[in-house]
Amino acid sequence: MGNQRKYRLTPEWIGSYRKSYFAGDLFAGLTVGVMLIPQGMAYALIVGVAPVYGLYTAVIPPLIYSLLGTSRRLSVAPTATDSLMVASGISTLAISDSDHYLQMVITLTVLVGLIQVLLGFAKMGFVTNLLSKPVIVGFTAAAAVIIAVSQLKHLLGIPLSNQHSVIETLEAITRQLSQLNWIAIAISLGGMAIILSLKKISQKLPGPLIAVLLSILVVYFSPIDGNTIALLQEVPAGLPGLYLPSLLMEDIVKLLPLAATLGLVGFMESYSIAKAVDADGATQINPNRELMALGMANLTGAFFRTFPAAGGFSRSAVNHQAGANTPLAGILSAGLVAVSLLLFSSAFSYLPTAILASIIMISITRLIDLPYIISLSTVNRIEFAILLITFLTTLFSTLVSGILTGIALSILYLIYQSAYPHIAELGRVKNYHEFRNIKRFNDLEQWPNLIIVRVDSSLSFINIQFLKDYVKNAIEQADDQLDTFILDAGPISNMDATAASGLQDILHELHDKGIRFIVCDMIGPVRDTFHRSRLIDHIGHDNIFFDLNEAVRAANTNEPGRYKEYALQSNYKSNPSGE
Repeated sequence: MGNQRKYRLTPEWIGSYRKSYFAGDLFAGLTVGVMLIPQGMAYALIVGVAPVYGLYTAVIPPLIYSLLGTSRRLSVAPTATDSLMVASGISTLAISDSDHYLQMVITLTVLVGLIQVLLGFAKMGFVTNLLSKPVIVGFTAAAAVIIAVSQLKHLLGIPLSNQHSVIETLEAITRQLSQLNWIAIAISLGGMAIILSLKKISQKLPGPLIAVLLSILVVYFSPIDGNTIALLQEVPAGLPGLYLPSLLMEDIVKLLPLAATLGLVGFMESYSIAKAVDADGATQINPNRELMALGMANLTGAFFRTFPAAGGFSRSAVNHQAGANTPLAGILSAGLVAVSLLLFSSAFSYLPTAILASIIMISITRLIDLPYIISLSTVNRIEFAILLITFLTTLFSTLVSGILTGIALSILYLIYQSAYPHIAELGRVKNYHEFRNIKRFNDLEQWPNLIIVRVDSSLSFINIQFLKDYVKNAIEQADDQLDTFILDAGPISNMDATAASGLQDILHELHDKGIRFIVCDMIGPVRDTFHRSRLIDHIGHDNIFFDLNEAVRAANTNEPGRYKEYALQSNYKSNPSGE
């Protein structure tokens, strides 16, 4: 017990911080901080709340996560995908720009934080496995398209109320093409050109912030005003004050499914990004601690009027490239956003929404993993179909139904694979002791009196009938000389009681036909099941072999197996508990 590590609520980096880390943390913190200012306001635009709440979300959650998280470089703040999920879920429940809408956003943030914290305490970090890569790629690609369409009204300068689907938005924009605002279009294209040009020069240049500053200067020193193009609302100066959320049971019931989905998706993207940027192995990413840290970041943020935050790939990558050594970089990033709120908030009233839309359009291009999609279409067509269905469901239904559809299809595919495992009939490679699938290899050594079958899966209630049917068909198609059936159990990693009963049925059927049933190469857990179910006694120790070559030789010479003798010599003991 004395050697066990004591559980710590705070990360180890605080106590082991070195002076040599500070330069890298400072540069990375300032670099990511200048990204957070325009991103925070831009993602607030997606959510449908005032830009100041995006800045609040760029201050509080990063600060809390930096104190509690296990990743050194993950940047937690507003993200495009999460912001879209918030907007799409709440826009059907409350009127945008209303007090009730903001109240529901904050209630959602509380629920997301609570769900993530509870999952962390329950050690449910493994839930990341529910979201396969095809589901995530299909979902995020659809989210990118939805976000792009939602920003067209700002890019084109068209006054447009919030629509509830991609088709409705495109139809509404088409009807109002005569109202195109060419000044807004010019600012949007100019902003994109600046960001992309600076990115080509150096990844470290803060293109979005420079585009924001230049657009503010253009508006300030020109006749352009709020009557010409859409400008941001005035951003209140100062840091966010403590706020007590008004949690209404009616809102909680409506938001709970969205909160659960958002909590899972937010954690999944954060955890995968953390593993990517901390791939050098200097820090071990603990999924349960990450859940709690992300949950506390959202839960605490809700008391300062933030919306749900998660790890962002572009920010985290920049944080890594800029030299971040510890989470202090995240604290410094949040500090820089806080300084902008205190000193420069009045300048944001000259900021065109078209610039924020251009920042969003550039950032969402990373959400579409086109090389993976193309590759998957040739590598695995079933997984590609899951990706495509997830994409289409998300695009034309809702984000929640899209992600749930993807998860359900992935689970069904997993069940299908378990129910119909790969079964190979084997022959021996001539002049070798290796056995291979007779359908894949030519000129293998075979015996007319033997059938050798290998099952490449665990055996359970879900697939034992498939094996029984396979054995029955193989016997019916076999030569009249058949006298032995050998099961190579090497790839079988586990076996439940139903499967053991099914093997006994196979044994009886073979026995009735005068065919010997031999099992070889069992691993420990399978041998344990054989002993606990007394299947070992029914098959007989003489028909259990540790090696396939030995089993084939014994079958051809009618020799008994030496399993009992071997078990005694090796002091083998069955584990009744199955552990």
